[in-house]
Amino acid sequence: MSTLGATASVIELAYGQTASDILARKTQATAKKGDDKLLVESRELVYDRDNDTVAASGNAQLYYQGRVLEADKVTYDRKANRVYASGNAKLTEADGQVFYADRFELTDDFKDGFIDSLRIETTDRTRFAAPRAERTAGETTVFEKGTYTACEPCKDDPSKPPTWQVRAKRIIHKNEEQTVYYEDATLEFWGMPVAWFPYFSAPDTTVKRKSGFLAPHYIASTALGYGVSIPYFWAIAPNYDLTITPTFLTRQGVLGQAEWRHRLVNGSYNIRAAGIFQQDRSAFLQPPFGAGDKTFRGSVDTAGNFVINDKWQWGWDIHAASDKWFNQNYKYNVTNITDFNWTGFRESVSTMFLRGQGERSFFDARGYYFRGLSYADWQKQLPVAAPVVDYDRRFTGPGVLGGELTIGGNITTITREQTAYQSLVNAAGQPGNYQVKVDGKATYDTCAPGFYNPTDCFVRGVAGTYSRGSVDVAWRRTFIDPLGQTWTPFASMRGDVAFPALSTTGQYNQYLPLFIDTSGEVIGRFMPAVGGTYRYPFVAQTDFGTHIVEPIAQLIARPNETQIGRMPNEDAQSLVFDDTTLFSVNKFSGYDRIEGGTRANVGAQYTYNGPNGGFGSFLFGQSYQVAGLNSYANPDLARTGLDSGLSDARSSYVSRIQMSPFGNINFIARGRFSQEDFALQRLELQAVGTYDRLTASILYARYAPQPELGLYTTREGFVTQAKLAVTPNIYVSGGVAVDLGRQDAEKFYNPGGQISNAISISAVTVGAGYTDDCTTLGIIYSNSAKQTYSEGTKDRVQTVMLRLELRTLGAAGYSFTPSIGATDGVNQ
Repeated sequence: MSTLGATASVIELAYGQTASDILARKTQATAKKGDDKLLVESRELVYDRDNDTVAASGNAQLYYQGRVLEADKVTYDRKANRVYASGNAKLTEADGQVFYADRFELTDDFKDGFIDSLRIETTDRTRFAAPRAERTAGETTVFEKGTYTACEPCKDDPSKPPTWQVRAKRIIHKNEEQTVYYEDATLEFWGMPVAWFPYFSAPDTTVKRKSGFLAPHYIASTALGYGVSIPYFWAIAPNYDLTITPTFLTRQGVLGQAEWRHRLVNGSYNIRAAGIFQQDRSAFLQPPFGAGDKTFRGSVDTAGNFVINDKWQWGWDIHAASDKWFNQNYKYNVTNITDFNWTGFRESVSTMFLRGQGERSFFDARGYYFRGLSYADWQKQLPVAAPVVDYDRRFTGPGVLGGELTIGGNITTITREQTAYQSLVNAAGQPGNYQVKVDGKATYDTCAPGFYNPTDCFVRGVAGTYSRGSVDVAWRRTFIDPLGQTWTPFASMRGDVAFPALSTTGQYNQYLPLFIDTSGEVIGRFMPAVGGTYRYPFVAQTDFGTHIVEPIAQLIARPNETQIGRMPNEDAQSLVFDDTTLFSVNKFSGYDRIEGGTRANVGAQYTYNGPNGGFGSFLFGQSYQVAGLNSYANPDLARTGLDSGLSDARSSYVSRIQMSPFGNINFIARGRFSQEDFALQRLELQAVGTYDRLTASILYARYAPQPELGLYTTREGFVTQAKLAVTPNIYVSGGVAVDLGRQDAEKFYNPGGQISNAISISAVTVGAGYTDDCTTLGIIYSNSAKQTYSEGTKDRVQTVMLRLELRTLGAAGYSFTPSIGATDGVNQ
């Protein structure tokens, strides 16, 4: 027997290298292909020639083929080709996976053997443990009475059970298959068993994509019955896969779903489809309020995005369904469906696009198909918009002018089968909205019989094809004089040409000539404008902050707007006059209308910046029609401009207050007030804040009646949401939407009838959850009012959704919709 003292590793540490530096270098060196040498390092090496063993003790480290075995003492039996390690034993694989044990008994290549009190930490922060384990060929590890978790141990008390763990009679990890098998397994939460499984398997943490069954989703619904979805994921190739999801429903049969995903060199696309042959068609209402007696129902949607080069890309997002009720009846979510909260109105928007973007330019060409998904939608009234082309390019202003020059343009073509009307009187000749009824239930809007004229009715969209092209050239430049005054002169030229090919055939279209010229004559329009904006900020610095008072004045000179009412208005119907549009050169939202005449916009703004980050601002202003024709007092087919606050020569007052006393609290208020008596016309209040563990927001809005637009009652309500972190891991949340204007509407539309409470709760949401590094558990209860087929009535819809997600193991969900009333095209 002989003894050899301090080895190379100790000497190298004296030159300033860390142990981890040496370990990494040695591991890399022994991982080279064909390098089968065993490198042993320790403070002491003992050679026993009689027993043909080598014992390394004192920070012993053995390197072989990228693996590193460390222990207080390691003994290599050369006759048996076995390695024994004890005392703080640790085996690090070439991939970074670490095995901890009281004792290792391995072959000399570390691939086979037995391990006592094994603990494994993977590179993905998951952990295996077992009192006894067997390692075979470096490929399979069998844990007897093993446990598995993806949770970090408690920092204060590592002996505490993790949030969750799987405890099994045997856990088998096969590296080549990248799969972990669990036999006679129990799922525990905080040490308490909650579920038992005789057998299951899951991909190991090295797997990003692997064929197999995904977590199920459970369903309970009055119209569908009880059900379960069992997805199967098929990883066909690294760049494409297929997910097949049969959903077994006790009342309706089997709903089949499939999703194909494909990634290419320059982009990706996906196709999703669902379909069912219904067993109980009586569960759904008859058209137009439900799917009725349809045997087969289904949906297809697809989306793609492809890069042409560093500036150009193209793609699509398309949805089609057998009927407007399918997606909601079967809870089949589609990304391009928009649900307008508790109003009950839903739509899908299908589009294809080509988009380009440079440093100072933008181009977008696309087409739109709108599909109405609520009972009140008449598809013939909804347009197809194709193509819609937008272009914007910005240049440095020419010559001595300097500044910025902008060239923009738009081309739009809209096709609609049926004119969309909205009545200003009801069938009795009194103010109100008129709706066509089927089986005594209201559906789509139109003019009241005998009132097809521009005085009592207006047009939201024309039948036929309407094409328009627009070009806009604008210049502006800002000067600052020695006194600090800012002067911004600007000029623009806008030209439009319209090609209306309107239809007078079909239901109700024969009345269209009463509203607009349908001869098909080409229409041209030209609008030059010059003007300037003046600002003079006065700044005061005090001990408690910086104050800025800034008067603002703007003057725009233009000729009168022409072709009002001769050109349809499809894209400029949304007109909101508030602080955000006070100093807009053109306050119309789209290209079909353009402001004319000479107008002055004036206002004053105060801004405060506190020394501790506090902020506040106040804006107050008004707009004046100085000369020429007031565009907002001369309505088009959609009556845009009336009741907007701009239809008088002297506009309503607009204001804005914004405050942020602390970085975590923000408040903003916007208002519009009558210029005659300062009566409130429009008010929006919004507050968002975070205090300690509470995050909350509230939005309140109140809009005065706009009878010129068919809105005869005050619209008022608020939405509030809050989330409280009870502990760092547990939270509760909630929200409520309240309709404060419903009682006024009931009194107006149903005089003498039964009136509901002044406060109508439109939607309530309550939730709670738990989340940590390995677990996400959430439950949400919602109770909302859905606008139904009955005039002036609302039914409640309740939904309970539960979702549990365990990191690395997957997620499971359950949703339940109890019966409360007839909603969403379902007979409850």
